[in-house]
Amino acid sequence: MAKVIDCKGLNCPIPVVSTKKYFDSIESGEATTIVDNEVAKNNVMKFAQNNGFEANVEEKEGLYYVNIKKGEGCSECKGESEGNKNTKFTIAIMDDKLGNGHEDLGKILIKSYLFALSEADVIPTDLIFVNAGVKLTVEGSEVLESLDKLKERGVKIQVCGTCLDFYKIKEELKIGEISNMYSIVETMNTSDKIVKL
Repeated sequence: MAKVIDCKGLNCPIPVVSTKKYFDSIESGEATTIVDNEVAKNNVMKFAQNNGFEANVEEKEGLYYVNIKKGEGCSECKGESEGNKNTKFTIAIMDDKLGNGHEDLGKILIKSYLFALSEADVIPTDLIFVNAGVKLTVEGSEVLESLDKLKERGVKIQVCGTCLDFYKIKEELKIGEISNMYSIVETMNTSDKIVKL
């Protein structure tokens, strides 16, 4: 019988942390994490997928049941991830403009930077958008085409959910995955190189 990890009423990153703690403690097995909001459901699913676990979601009476299975093969997935660790390169974008000075110039520069990045031979493995940087990922942003190209080339794009909520633009998100501070910290802590803009 699968273990039940009851995270009803808990906001991220607690459901992800609770799920991770359980799966870190076992070699193989199953668990069902129960959450009551879509953001937590998505983040628990992302945790499972990023670790190579089997996962599916059932929705019943306003609750999400995230069923996760860790098998013997998952240790191989982890080994592969460890092997690629030295090449992990993250860019954290903290603002919707580049540099200090005139705001209009800063917006031209960030657009130019992301376009050049999308065309570069060396691209990051991860892009993280926090604070005002999240404005670059929503409807009407002038950099969506460049971000889409980077995503197509395999760049993982994480967008801070708390920041989207603060600016009241979560419904306008056009690219990237809504993320939480736990996932952002984990990405940065496991990166070989970090660039902050």
